Amino acid sequence: MNTVIDKQKIDRLTKNIIDASFTVSNVLGCGFLEKIYENSLIIELKKRKLKVEQQKPVQIYYDNEIVGDYFIDLLVEDSIIVELKTVKNIDNIHKSQLMNYLKATNKKIGLIVNFFKPKVEIKRMVNNL
Repeated sequence: MNTVIDKQKIDRLTKNIIDASFTVSNVLGCGFLEKIYENSLIIELKKRKLKVEQQKPVQIYYDNEIVGDYFIDLLVEDSIIVELKTVKNIDNIHKSQLMNYLKATNKKIGLIVNFFKPKVEIKRMVNNL
């Protein structure tokens, strides 16, 4: 597939996820636990006809052996990892966590969505594979 088309598709998908995140934030405001935002965002993404997998298991390998399992909050359209937070600030540890998920799954784009503040905070990250 053409990389320009891929980039346009990913950009549209990313925008759609961000818009859905703002919708959830505007409706719920801040102050709920992460799971409330996760479930609400799933509803909003499905209303937009997007395929969403919740708590997607990911196996981590070392030297071709499984050394552990992680769970991605959301995987949208088999393309974008969405890691949800309700923390004061998005810190380097959160960025590292998302980058590790991107590397472990060979995905290129991920979003950290933080619902802690009155205005949702979003960080887009790219895995250069």
